[in-house]
Amino acid sequence: MADAPDANGIAREHRDGRGRYVLVRDGHEAELTYRALGDDRIVAEHTGVPREMGGTGAGKALVARLVDDARAEGVRIVPACSFVDAMRRRHPDWADAFAA
Repeated sequence: MADAPDANGIAREHRDGRGRYVLVRDGHEAELTYRALGDDRIVAEHTGVPREMGGTGAGKALVARLVDDARAEGVRIVPACSFVDAMRRRHPDWADAFAA
């Protein structure tokens, strides 16, 4: 199941406990993948941003959408992805969305 892109151009695909956020710009695709870990946690597994999109804020936008959705759905994020973990540390205001 996929949703339409949001105001930032990020779409979410989710199926069978796995999913990804996708941002397409100028023919290049950035993504953040995740999987469900029970009913109350999701594991952010990987963030990939192509070189052509580097420095555009694409990765941060993907993590921000993940945080927004986690809050809305009442789940906590386990940051297995090093980029997501780095974003967590840089944004203490997101702490409520992450698992301890």
